[in-house]
Amino acid sequence: MRGVWAIYRREMSHYFVSPIAYVVGGVFLAIAGYFFNGILAILMQRAMQMGFQAAEMGGGAPPMDVTSMVAQNFFSVVGSLTLFLLPMLTMGVYAEEKKRGTIELLMTSPLEDWAIVLGKFFATLTVYALLLVPTLLYQIFLFHYSDPVPSWKMLVPGYLGILLLAGALIALGQFLSSLTENQIVAAVLTFGVFLLLWVLDLGAQDTSSGIGAMLRRLSLVERYNSFTMGVIDLASLVYFVSFAAFMVFLTLRSLDSMRWRRA
Repeated sequence: MRGVWAIYRREMSHYFVSPIAYVVGGVFLAIAGYFFNGILAILMQRAMQMGFQAAEMGGGAPPMDVTSMVAQNFFSVVGSLTLFLLPMLTMGVYAEEKKRGTIELLMTSPLEDWAIVLGKFFATLTVYALLLVPTLLYQIFLFHYSDPVPSWKMLVPGYLGILLLAGALIALGQFLSSLTENQIVAAVLTFGVFLLLWVLDLGAQDTSSGIGAMLRRLSLVERYNSFTMGVIDLASLVYFVSFAAFMVFLTLRSLDSMRWRRA
């Protein structure tokens, strides 16, 4: 595990020395905050309208769990943002190493390939997790001003689902980065694959055929939706971990083929 830790520290220092993490973090938090405010305003307005309508009809206001609905919609938005922002974090993981020639030092070092891949994977996942920490302030604000105080049970599955989705996409993005030495190509390729996954999920929702059902079962976005509703689905959890593990395996094979070509 020393090799994993060494690569992890190296990658973490690289992220926070370069402006990439700060730019991605700033954009992510600005957009997430904008949507959180918009979702909260819309749902509060809707709840007030339902209360006024019920009062005019002489009945009680229908129950509306605004906080849970805000959390569910917020996690859906964050999941979509993840698809678009993660390519910027993964594009240079291997492509930049190849361009600078530092990949040669890694390949000839005593470190095992699996230590290199896991160190880079966990470093990127940690950076993304750190980007999520400020969003807890949105939830604290919401829960502080809610009456009665809502349950926190929606948040644990939501944030767990985001991390699982991000882990799967990071593993995929790093595999794609290992296929090229150009960061722009890696970013465009990763963004294209992420967008294809998103479009496939939308297409699967419009069909009831066997192919549509299969796409829904294989869809990362569809698997993520159960977490946004406050449910920790064991099958989806295993699917995300298996998907990430498979992408890590492909990255290992990519590095192995690179070592073979340079031998």
